[in-house]
Amino acid sequence: MGLLEDAQISDALKEAGISAARVKAEVEKLRGGDNRRVESASGDTNFQALKTYGRDLVELSSRYITGRHLPDKAIDLVDEACANVRVQLDSQPEEIDNLERKRIQLEVELHALEKEKDKASKARLVDVRKELDDLRDKLQPLQMKYRKEKERIDEIRSLKQRREELQFTLQEAERRMDLARVADLRYGALQEVDAAIAKLEGETGENLMLTETVGPDQIAEVVSRWTGIPVTRLGQNEKARLIGLADRLHQRVVGQYEAVNAVGEAVLRSRAGLGRPQQPTGSFLFLGPTGVGKTELAKALAEQLFDDENLLVRIDMSEYMEQHSVARLIGAPPGYVGHEEGGQLTEQVRRRPYSVVLFDEVEKAHVAVFNTLLQVLDDGRLTDGQGRTVDFRNTVIIMTSNLGAEHLLAGMVGNSMKVARDLVMQESDA
Repeated sequence: MGLLEDAQISDALKEAGISAARVKAEVEKLRGGDNRRVESASGDTNFQALKTYGRDLVELSSRYITGRHLPDKAIDLVDEACANVRVQLDSQPEEIDNLERKRIQLEVELHALEKEKDKASKARLVDVRKELDDLRDKLQPLQMKYRKEKERIDEIRSLKQRREELQFTLQEAERRMDLARVADLRYGALQEVDAAIAKLEGETGENLMLTETVGPDQIAEVVSRWTGIPVTRLGQNEKARLIGLADRLHQRVVGQYEAVNAVGEAVLRSRAGLGRPQQPTGSFLFLGPTGVGKTELAKALAEQLFDDENLLVRIDMSEYMEQHSVARLIGAPPGYVGHEEGGQLTEQVRRRPYSVVLFDEVEKAHVAVFNTLLQVLDDGRLTDGQGRTVDFRNTVIIMTSNLGAEHLLAGMVGNSMKVARDLVMQESDA
């Protein structure tokens, strides 16, 4: 039983609402405004990353990670990024590991071929030996570079540990008022260690295999793994992504010039801030016969906006012809079977808020389903069966229908296309 469900406890307590932190305030906190809280939550190593890349952490987590609040999700984000960097330091780079596996495979094949006497095996033996020599020539400089970087990082770690020990000794000497010892440590040993660390850290070159620093790339990788959004899209400028969107869509969807341009312009207007901010990025109704590219355009849009056509939530509306089928979209209410599973629509969008939502054959859905969709189109949000509010503002809503297809086909044969289009619109309005 919750505390507030008990009448006596509820009367004795006063409810105080705590709102989610603002982005600007959290950036200031992570950069040093609330050091003790951050240090206790993330540790000294991660704290430097929090201070340096506070804005990247807060903006990425606030934009792409839903269902959680700041500063919790920002701190968890840098924790996992630091853990990934630490694991990579203790394992071989992927490039070397793949080459090592290939080398072992070729060596096994080489030993097997040496026992064969036929011409085909002997010819293959020559090829394998050449491949193995080329692979070793490629692998050797990479291994030397890896060992050199690993030794440098290990030495930096050792020096930093030595610095911590000296700082602890310095504090002990200060408490004992041993001024001579304090001077020796502060202006002697500590300065030597700091100079050695600075020298080693300054030796970094380009295209490093190993790093012990958490930066924007490492943070973006974690966000990409959590949300499914490719790393390239997280780091890409929004302006560069949207310029030429219609032209790139035309390369995949041929013959639908007007429809593709309308989609591209609508998405561009929304991203430019000219639309209503609480509504989805775009809402479209594609009308036409089967095979003209309605679903293909939805896939192409998902690929261009999110770099992956699989970020397409497809709902077949022929499965929602009954009134009770609304529960399948948003999830069963409490007490009903399947309540804990979530809705087919809300659960997918909650997990991946940046996606294209396709409602196929929308004319077959029950009117109660349309009432639910109206809330999505108008308010950009939907409450699921578990009471969670799902944000649709970063989705693109596409509805397809074959309604009036016969008029369009007739317009292509004899009647004018404008008349056919007017008939389709009249039928869809009805």
